[in-house]
Amino acid sequence: MDTGLPDGWTIERVRSASGDSEAALLSLERLVVVEESGLADYTPLRPDVVLSFHGLCLVRADGDWFMGQLDIDGSIICWASCGPDLGEAIRGL
Repeated sequence: MDTGLPDGWTIERVRSASGDSEAALLSLERLVVVEESGLADYTPLRPDVVLSFHGLCLVRADGDWFMGQLDIDGSIICWASCGPDLGEAIRGL
């Protein structure tokens, strides 16, 4: 179930790096948007990986990781780009 994670990463490594023993890969079948400063509308993202950490999420789209929050309806609103490195993105949690 480590499909889509960068080379060298497993869900166990994600859990260890994040300190969240319940971190999980989520289905891509959900609305994912990013909030952009100064814009009234959200910009949709097309993620190829979604990781959940107790309500916070890291979403990879177009090679970059975005931090966001999992909504009750399963959608994700992202507010920050964390760059292309998963380890750096996890440290930003």
